[in-house]
Amino acid sequence: MHLHILQIFPEIGINETFDSGAVTARSIAESWDNQWLDLLQNNTSNNLYGALTNLGVFFAVGTLLFFMMQWLKDVIYSEYSRPITGLIWPFIVVVLLSNAGDGSILSSLTLGVRNFINTVNQQVVTTADANQTYQQALNMSLAEEVAGSLLRPCQSLTGEQQTQCFARASDQIDALWREYRNLYGNRVWIQRLENQVISLKFGTGNLSETTFNALLGNTVQTSIKNFLISLQYAFQNLIEATMLLIAALGPLAVGASLLPVAGKPIFAWLTGFFSAGIAKISFNIIAALTAAVIINGPAENPNANPDLMWFIIFLGILAPLLSLVVAGAGGFAVFSAINSTASLVKDRI
Repeated sequence: MHLHILQIFPEIGINETFDSGAVTARSIAESWDNQWLDLLQNNTSNNLYGALTNLGVFFAVGTLLFFMMQWLKDVIYSEYSRPITGLIWPFIVVVLLSNAGDGSILSSLTLGVRNFINTVNQQVVTTADANQTYQQALNMSLAEEVAGSLLRPCQSLTGEQQTQCFARASDQIDALWREYRNLYGNRVWIQRLENQVISLKFGTGNLSETTFNALLGNTVQTSIKNFLISLQYAFQNLIEATMLLIAALGPLAVGASLLPVAGKPIFAWLTGFFSAGIAKISFNIIAALTAAVIINGPAENPNANPDLMWFIIFLGILAPLLSLVVAGAGGFAVFSAINSTASLVKDRI
């Protein structure tokens, strides 16, 4: 899930700003996809992944000595079944680190797992956010900031000058309402915000001082919201970078898996990869469900005037923390399951 950040720049047209945000989000998503392909598939013999694969092979050769020492010990003191089943690990390491020209088998499998995680993530986002509630809730908060940034200069004026200022600002904000209606249809929250601006423009209605100040906002609150939105966007990119880093370290984990230890490094590597995927999916689920609470609740109440600062704080700070906690618990469960399965298979063979 990539958000389209609507920056608060009154001098730039609303439509241009929406288009710019959408293009930027798509460009970043495509850039990550291209980076994965460049690292794991395109010319892997001469890039960073190729160098790490060679290092993984060096680790495998180095740890093979320890493996053979343990294997000979098992041959001497154990039944033959246990040493024979232990020979599967050198075979697995050789197969995974072998380079077929276009990349090792490990790089292809890693890219396949990443594509599977992204497919599941996209299905979850599509199901949980079928009505674009996440983007609606975010734009609902940003609409107040855009309107406030255009109306705020009028606050220091009085009389006819203030009225004219409100009228000019309202005409500019009309483009925002048209854009939102094109995206989401005739929503109650759009009409409510538009009515508040119209009340300022014509001096009609009974806007309390609190509502008046809330609509106009202040530059500090706008800066905080932009910072928190950028923070949660940075978290999404951090997850992508983390998954890519773990993928790059795959050959080292495979090469070190010949060490005669119970917890194989390849299991820890798989656990870290799936944990990052769980964090990504968890964040999107949390964001979509929380946004649905807003869009299906106060957003549909024409008399409500919700303060959505809590939603921005939740997205920027609390949701990333919660998704990391869930990923940690899920990763521990995955690691335990992999270890248990490996032990079970070893005993049965």
